[in-house]
Amino acid sequence: MKIALIPALAMALAACATPAPPPPAEAVVAAPEPPPATAPGSVATPDVEPLPEPRDRPPAPATVTDPSLPLEQRQANFVAYAVEHYGADADTVRAALAQAEYKQSIIDAISRPAEKVRSWADYRPIFMTDARISGGQAFYREHREALEQVAADSGVPAEYIVAIIGVETSYGRITGNYRVLDALTTLAFHYPKRAPFFAAELAHLFALSREEGLDIGTIKGSYAGAMGWGQFMPSSYRIWGKDGDGDGRRDLLGDTNDIFASIANYFADHGWQAGQPVAARADRDPGARDLAPDPLQPKWTLAELAELGYVPRAGEPRPASAAARATLVGFDGADGREYWIGYRNFYVITRYNHSPMYAMAVHQLAQAIRDGVGAPPGAAGA
Repeated sequence: MKIALIPALAMALAACATPAPPPPAEAVVAAPEPPPATAPGSVATPDVEPLPEPRDRPPAPATVTDPSLPLEQRQANFVAYAVEHYGADADTVRAALAQAEYKQSIIDAISRPAEKVRSWADYRPIFMTDARISGGQAFYREHREALEQVAADSGVPAEYIVAIIGVETSYGRITGNYRVLDALTTLAFHYPKRAPFFAAELAHLFALSREEGLDIGTIKGSYAGAMGWGQFMPSSYRIWGKDGDGDGRRDLLGDTNDIFASIANYFADHGWQAGQPVAARADRDPGARDLAPDPLQPKWTLAELAELGYVPRAGEPRPASAAARATLVGFDGADGREYWIGYRNFYVITRYNHSPMYAMAVHQLAQAIRDGVGAPPGAAGA
């Protein structure tokens, strides 16, 4: 979602960016369906509180995205759609579309995201470098007071906020070289596979520009149209962006107070559980069978996973409740196959980017940052 290898990987399915394509088939393993966590009509306990329902972000209609329609007709229909549903000014939209530039490099980049072509053995070293770890520790120390205040208010540990920024933009240093207008226009009108999503994001961009006073012609971001230190898509910016310092604006392009508060808000709204672990390395029983791919949503108790031959390694964190749910992810690491139990908070990270490798990179970077700065243990030693 860039000019250098590392940011290109981080932004490939950028932040809260896009509902990403499915991860590699080898990445997720899961068990047969367990019984429901609660009986029909019963109320879930706090330990197994259901995950929040996703926010409604309707795609753009076929009148805007159907590739069989002429481009001029689709763009005219887009103007009407943006005016009716997002309160955009028709002349402003027409003028912006007229000066937007098609970028073939964007189509090329989005067609080969890093998570699809790399194994964990290749993917992990991109993010778990001495420079990125030490950079994250320095960033944490520089912003400790603000980060720990946001963590206290939201329940999201500061090191995970820092790790997101580190993976996405190398701590705000590399936020993208594409004009967001060019990226979203290219994808909305020249990438039929996901045009309904990107056309809606383009409409959100016009609304966001009006709401936050942003210059739509100069904002730069990733090739997917994600922007700022946390790489928020326009709809995510509008939904989860937060004014962290009370100045009346939500500036995710440069105001660290707003950036920290918004990343934490994204996690909290997706169901982050304060004080609970993220993931645990698992041991696999020699007789355990390989399990078929399954969605990442946590469904299995540790007892159910143990029956199938997968248990947390000694010393690894466990959730406070035996009723807590988890999933199982498998990676081809540098030393062979790795199995990890992903708890609810791991799933929450995958709502930022749907790749399990991305979530694991964020988790491991966060742990390394925390270990170097003496941060408060915000995730039960996870």
